[in-house]
Amino acid sequence: MTTSDETELAVRGEEPNALERRAPDTVADTRAGEGAEPPATTGGDGGSDADDQAPARGGRRRRPLRTALFVVIAIAVAAAAGMAASGTFGSDGEGSANTAPSGPPATTKVQRTTLTATETVNGNLSYGDATDVQAPAASAGTGSGTGQQGSGGSTAAGVITWLPTDGVVLKRGDTVYRVGQEKVPLLYGSIPLYRTLETGDEGEDVKILEKNLKALGYTGFTVDDTYTSGTADAVEEWQEDLDRPETGTVQVGDAVVASSARRVAEVKSVPGALLSGSLLSWTGTARVVNVDLDPQYEDLVKKGTRATVTLPDDTTVEAVVTDVGTPPPTQSGSGSDSGQQSGSGGSDEATIPVQLEIKDQKKLGRYQAAQVDVVLKAETRENVLAVPVNALTAQRGGYALEAVTDKGVAYVPVKLGMFAGNLVEVTGTGIKAGMVVGVPK
Repeated sequence: MTTSDETELAVRGEEPNALERRAPDTVADTRAGEGAEPPATTGGDGGSDADDQAPARGGRRRRPLRTALFVVIAIAVAAAAGMAASGTFGSDGEGSANTAPSGPPATTKVQRTTLTATETVNGNLSYGDATDVQAPAASAGTGSGTGQQGSGGSTAAGVITWLPTDGVVLKRGDTVYRVGQEKVPLLYGSIPLYRTLETGDEGEDVKILEKNLKALGYTGFTVDDTYTSGTADAVEEWQEDLDRPETGTVQVGDAVVASSARRVAEVKSVPGALLSGSLLSWTGTARVVNVDLDPQYEDLVKKGTRATVTLPDDTTVEAVVTDVGTPPPTQSGSGSDSGQQSGSGGSDEATIPVQLEIKDQKKLGRYQAAQVDVVLKAETRENVLAVPVNALTAQRGGYALEAVTDKGVAYVPVKLGMFAGNLVEVTGTGIKAGMVVGVPK
C-alpha cells in the first residue's frame, strides 16, 4: 500500500492494511457516512453466524446478490404484464389494428342497414274521452217549462220513458232516448239544434238538417242553407217515422247532434225520471290511444306521425298520431278550485295531450281499456354500417372490432354513431359490409 493510500485511510478513521470481513456473495460498499443497515443473515453454509452478523467496517451491510436478482426479475415481469394489459406494446387505438391474442368465441357480420332510434312512452287504450248528453233546454216559441219537450207540450213529454244500455253503438237516425214515448234520434253535425227551424229560415243548422234527411233517405228538397216547403214536407215524413206529431218544423230537443256514431259509455238517468241534467255519456266507436307526453319529446310527434303500440299481451299494432294538444296552464300550489289539475303536490310539469288512431281495430282483440307502451320514432339513418352492440371491444380511448380473416384476427378501431335497439352504427378504416367480427363473451 502506498503512502498516499495510508494517509487517506487515516483520514477516514481506518487502519492501513485492515482486512474487511464480508458474507459470501456480498458486494463491498466503500461509501462512508451513510446510515448503516443491519446485516442480512445468510443462514447457510457460507460462514458462521458471528461472521454473518458482524457489521461491515466503514459501510452498511449488503443484501445477497441472489435475492437482489429475484427482486429485479419479479419487478420486470409485473411491469411487462401491466404494459400488455394497457396495450403499451400494441396500437394506441389510432392507426394500425392490434393483433388479437386469440380467436373470438363467436362471430357476426357487419351489415348495411337502416337504423331507427325510438322512444317508448306510456299510453292508455280506451274509446277516448266521454262527453255528456244533456237534457235540452226549453223549446223556443213554446210555453213548456224547462226540460219539457216542445213538440208535445204535455206533462208526459217531460218524463223519460226509455234509455239505451252501456256499450251500445248509436248511428245516424238511431234513438238516443225517448220522452213521453217520442223518439229523440241522433243526427250528424257540428252545430246542435239551438232554435226552431221552419220554412224561410236560413243558416248552417238548416244545411245540417237537410244533409241528415237526405242521408236517411228523404227527398223532395235541395241540400243547401235554406229551409223550403220541400224541406218541411221531408220533415213531416221524418216525424211520422219517429212517432212524433207531424208539424213540419224542428224544435230544440227534437234530435241530438254529434260529429259521428257514438258508443254509450254510461247511462246516468233512468226511465220515469224527469228530463233534466245529464242523461248519459258517450264516446267515439273506435278505440284510441291517449298519451300524456313529456314536453322533452314534443319534437317526436305531429299529425301523421306513425308509432307502434305494444299491448299487455306483448302483441303490437300500428298507430298514427291524429291530434297533438297543448299543455294546460300550470297551477301553483294545491287545493285550488279552478278545475286545473296539478298533480298530488301541485307542482307536476304540464304534459302534452296526444291521441293516436288505430286503423286495424281487430288487432286490439277484446281490449277496451288498458295500459300500453307507445314506441315513437325519434331518428332514422339509412344505408349505414352496423353491428350488434356486444361486438364492440373497449380500448383505451375508444372502441374496436375484432376482425376475423383467413390470416388471423386483429382489432380494428371504429367510431360509433347512432344506437338503435341492439345495433350500433360503426365507421372506420377498413370497415365494410360483410366483414366477420368477433363477439366477446
